[in-house]
Formats: sequence, C-alpha cells, structure tokens
Amino acid sequence: MTRDSRHISVTIERPAADVYTYAADPSNLPQWAAGLANSAVEFDDGEWVAESPMGRVRVSFARRNDFGVLDHTVTLPSGESVFNPLRVISYGDSCEVVFTVRRRPSMTEAEFDSDADAVSRDLASLKRRCEAH
Repeated sequence: MTRDSRHISVTIERPAADVYTYAADPSNLPQWAAGLANSAVEFDDGEWVAESPMGRVRVSFARRNDFGVLDHTVTLPSGESVFNPLRVISYGDSCEVVFTVRRRPSMTEAEFDSDADAVSRDLASLKRRCEAH
C-alpha cells in the first residue's frame, strides 16, 4: 500500500488569530470549505454534521487552542473516519494555512488528485473570505 500525503498551503494577508477564529467556527464552513460542507452545518449529539459532496458527514474538531491547530476528523457516510491535519501558522502580520491531504488506502491516484484539488480550492476560498474582511 502506498502512503501518500500532500501539504497544500496558502498565505493569507491577515493575522493568524483572525484566520484561526474564522476557520475554527464550524458555521463558517459552507462559506469557504465546499469540499466539506455545501449547506448549513448542524451540531448534533456532540458532533458537527454537514451535507458534503461525499454525502452526510460528521466532523469532530480539535479543541480551541493557542497553537493554530484546526485538525479535524471527518466520518464519511460509509463509517470510515479520516483525520485531517490543518494548521494556521503566524507569519508576521499575515499567516500561512497548511492542510495535509492524505491518500486513503482505497483511493485511486485520480481520486487523490481530485481531493487535493478540492482542498486547494477551499484554501483559496478561505483566503478570499479572510482578506475581504
């Protein structure tokens, strides 16, 4: 089995604390993370639930912290759980947001590429949203 991962990043011309606060709020996901949530996100039984391109998913986030860690686990409709490392890293008056895309064992190369492309689009959307405020 091949274990591939890709680090996808974007620089955002906003302070890290501002970007973290915005991205850490699950209700904002539909505004910037279309790959994860394409409709309102609901809190249900201790987890966030969203309709996604993959179907109805459950999302569990790392506790709020001062380190910019936005790691989250997405439980797919199949029951498979996928851990997603996500960081907001301070860089002077701006920040870098880094998402590690990991290839699941069942993924083809084309599916992995598509997943990475979706993350790139989502991070670009996050950049637009945060820099507009």
